[in-house]
Amino acid sequence: MSIRFVALDSTVVAGYRAGGPDANGQTPERYIAPQDGLPCRHCLGLINKGEPFLVVGHRPFPSPQPYAEVGPIFLHADDCERGGGGEIPEFLASPHYIVRGYGKADRIVYGTGEVVRTGAIPEVASKLLERPDVAYVHVRSATNNCYHCRIERG
Repeated sequence: MSIRFVALDSTVVAGYRAGGPDANGQTPERYIAPQDGLPCRHCLGLINKGEPFLVVGHRPFPSPQPYAEVGPIFLHADDCERGGGGEIPEFLASPHYIVRGYGKADRIVYGTGEVVRTGAIPEVASKLLERPDVAYVHVRSATNNCYHCRIERG
């Protein structure tokens, strides 16, 4: 099965960049990157040392509900092109990630979550998306559970 990695919607990101409230109702925090390698959830690339970036509390679900985790994400503070596609994005630079399936009602499909090697993400996501009860997959940090991106059928 073909898959595609999906970045945050550009309209959502533009709202954050304009100072709009995050999922916690707070103004995005702006910093200068102290090091290379912070993962931007819009271009799916890396934020380099010295670049301005935002930290926001983001809920990657359409509405609040018990399974709609809110967590911190990084974004380039300045415009960047929305990333995504069929290849593992550059910003997935850690050795392992959590891969977890969600159903049409945006709830976790129990038994689908596992920590996988980065190179195995496409294979694991493809197998999950073959299941009729899995509508999409999240890629999350294996150490902090932070949301990185969504994977959908290609």
